[in-house]
Amino acid sequence: MAWRYMFFDRLANSLPVSTPCPARFYSKSAPSYLVKVGIPEFLNGIGKGVESHAAKLETEIGDFHQLLVTRTLKLKKLGIPCKHRKLILKYTHKYRLGLWRPRAEPVKA
Repeated sequence: MAWRYMFFDRLANSLPVSTPCPARFYSKSAPSYLVKVGIPEFLNGIGKGVESHAAKLETEIGDFHQLLVTRTLKLKKLGIPCKHRKLILKYTHKYRLGLWRPRAEPVKA
């Protein structure tokens, strides 16, 4: 048993300590979708039929920053279907975290 400790202790002390590889972070160049975001642009960026509620949200909510803090119950009272509410809330959360922004030009399908 003592031999094992002596062997592994010497082995551990004799191995060179290597420095870890520096982390590689790749960042893309500045995207071309930096544009003033309003409610219609935001909903068009989401797509999937959510843009049909743009007029209703603009009249009832008004400001884009109000949309970012709107809760699901208010969207439900406005008559927005569940699937669209989920998409709006998902993308508003991503937008607040800085993980997603709508593109300036819509993507051609």
